[in-house]
Amino acid sequence: MQLTKEELSIIREECNCYESTRAASIEALKIVQKNYGWVSDDAIVLIAQILHISVSDVEGVATFYNQIFRQPVGQNIIRYCDSIVCYVTGCNAIKKTLECILNIKIGNTTKDNKFTLLPTCCLGMCDKSPVIMINEDVYSHIVLSKINKILNLYR
Repeated sequence: MQLTKEELSIIREECNCYESTRAASIEALKIVQKNYGWVSDDAIVLIAQILHISVSDVEGVATFYNQIFRQPVGQNIIRYCDSIVCYVTGCNAIKKTLECILNIKIGNTTKDNKFTLLPTCCLGMCDKSPVIMINEDVYSHIVLSKINKILNLYR
């Protein structure tokens, strides 16, 4: 894997905004993911070389943040909240409905690469539970009968 001159420039510029290059690693990971959709092992090694830090440091940052994808994902990322509040208000039924409609299990991607289904521990909208997030769009007070309609917006 190789990064473009523009990507390298942006990563180096980000390094100037932080006290250490390790602190800039999250931004470097975001840049790679934005352009490639996910962060491969080769990208982890490359970022470590660019930032002059260990591969394990970059890997540690990449695996800590659930917004960094370490395997290919679909065009649309569906996150369903499984916090205690969403659990009480029906997230299990939402999860089962999404799995049934999409014909995938949690953590998987549809065969057409349109959707990846992931749990998340909290979306910060407990007063509007249950909640799902598709890409950057949040849907609250989810009703099972409306899930298919919501998904159709992304098909």
